[in-house]
Amino acid sequence: QVQLVESGGELVQPGGSLRLSCAASVSIFSFDDMGWYRQAPGKERELVASSTSKTNTNYAESVKGRFTISRDYAWNTVYLQMSSLKPEDTAVYYCNANKDGRTYWGQGTQVTVSS
Repeated sequence: QVQLVESGGELVQPGGSLRLSCAASVSIFSFDDMGWYRQAPGKERELVASSTSKTNTNYAESVKGRFTISRDYAWNTVYLQMSSLKPEDTAVYYCNANKDGRTYWGQGTQVTVSS
């Protein structure tokens, strides 16, 4: 059974930084791709960043240059390093993984950017 568990979300001031973690219950080598999505109140869930390998990554225009997705194969964990945070980054952030045609989601972690 594949499980994804996010952590790291909290209240942070504008301009601050946070690192989100997504721990998988299986080896992340087995995933075709992994990524982070977010959903703000009243808005649709949107892709923030995705990774098909350590070097092949993709970012939403709104976070390019501020967010970085990375994988730690030793710990079966995917990270989202976020810097220069803005109030519009406030959302629930979800970890996503795809494997053998199936999609898996974590439970989400709340990120609030506010002074």
